Amino acid sequence: MPANRVAHPGAYAIAAGSGALCGAMFFGTLNTWLSGVHALGFSMVGGLAGAIASIEAFKRMTGVTGSTGIAFAAPFAATVAVGRLGCFFAGLDDYTYGTPTGLPWGVDFGDGIRRHPVQLYEALAMAGMYVVLLRKLASGDRFWRANGFYLVAGWYGLQRFVWEFFKPYATLVGPFNLFHVVCLGLVLYAAVMIRRNPAR
Repeated sequence: MPANRVAHPGAYAIAAGSGALCGAMFFGTLNTWLSGVHALGFSMVGGLAGAIASIEAFKRMTGVTGSTGIAFAAPFAATVAVGRLGCFFAGLDDYTYGTPTGLPWGVDFGDGIRRHPVQLYEALAMAGMYVVLLRKLASGDRFWRANGFYLVAGWYGLQRFVWEFFKPYATLVGPFNLFHVVCLGLVLYAAVMIRRNPAR
C-alpha cells in the first residue's frame, strides 16, 4: 500500500471529526473562561489543532506515513474564508470581534465602538491562500502537492497569530493569549512536517 494511503478511511474520518470537535470546544471554552466569560466556546484554530493531533495519533497507531491531508487543504481554506464572513455578520454575540480602532475601516457592531474587523482580515488571508493553493495544484507543483496541507495549516497559524494581537482576549504571557500559543504550535508543526516530507 502506498505510504500516503489510509487503510481505514472511516476510522480516519471519525478520528479527524472527533479531534476537531474536542479541540474546538476545549480551546474555545478555555479562552472564554480565561477572558472572564463563563460560557462554552468554539474555536476554529482549536478545532484544527485537535484534528491534527488526533490524525497524527491515528496514523502512528495504524502505521500510515506521509501526508494524508491534501484533500482537506482547499476545503479548509475555503471554510475559514466563508466562515469568518458569518462571524463578521454575527457581530458582538460571536465574540470574534477586534479591539477598538480609529482606522477608517473600523466597524461599529452596534455598541458605538469602531473595532478592527479581524474576521474580514482572516477571511481575506485564507481566501488568498485558497487561490494560491488551487493554482499550484493545477500547475502540478510537486512541492505543493506533497505539502499542501502543511502549507495551509502553517499559513493559517501564522496569519491568525498576527490577528490575535487585535482581539480582546485575556493574555497568558506578555501580549500573547491562548490562541497565540496554539497558532505557534501550528506553525512549528507545519515547518517540521514540511522538512520531513520533501516533494516526490
